[in-house]
Amino acid sequence: MIALKIEDQKKFTSELFIGGMFDRFLVREAVFVTFSTFSVDGRTRQGYYTEQELETEQIEEYAAWSALKSFCFSLIRGRKLPESFHIVFQLPPAGVERFLADGGLPWKAEQVRGLYLNVRYEEGNLYCVTGTSVDFFTLDRSLERAWDEAAENFFRKKGIPCVKE
Repeated sequence: MIALKIEDQKKFTSELFIGGMFDRFLVREAVFVTFSTFSVDGRTRQGYYTEQELETEQIEEYAAWSALKSFCFSLIRGRKLPESFHIVFQLPPAGVERFLADGGLPWKAEQVRGLYLNVRYEEGNLYCVTGTSVDFFTLDRSLERAWDEAAENFFRKKGIPCVKE
């Protein structure tokens, strides 16, 4: 787990709420604090969709950021900055499989509960904290190190300056 302090907040938030940088990520939860506190549970209600919609639209257990970002942006849009917000992103299952294969990691996708990016804005600072979750106890930190490195590379490739805290 690493904490990356985002140095160009304007560029990052523009990519977050307007661009497509995080669109493929799933949203576990999000909380926005403005004049009130707004909480978003990212879990999709599978019964809302038909079987055909679930299959053709590849609807996951959690909603994709692309489906929620305009709503979330509406919560903070205005003349005043939000007091704080945090969003817990999770790499979708297909992304986990690709990540493990591309990295040559000895893990099976079903062993990995989640690869997370936690975006947190508070007290005028913006951070992204990485996280991993697996189904069993292990002292092997290869997955965590690879995910940390992938997050840094992701921001570097997208032109988002950040520093490890």
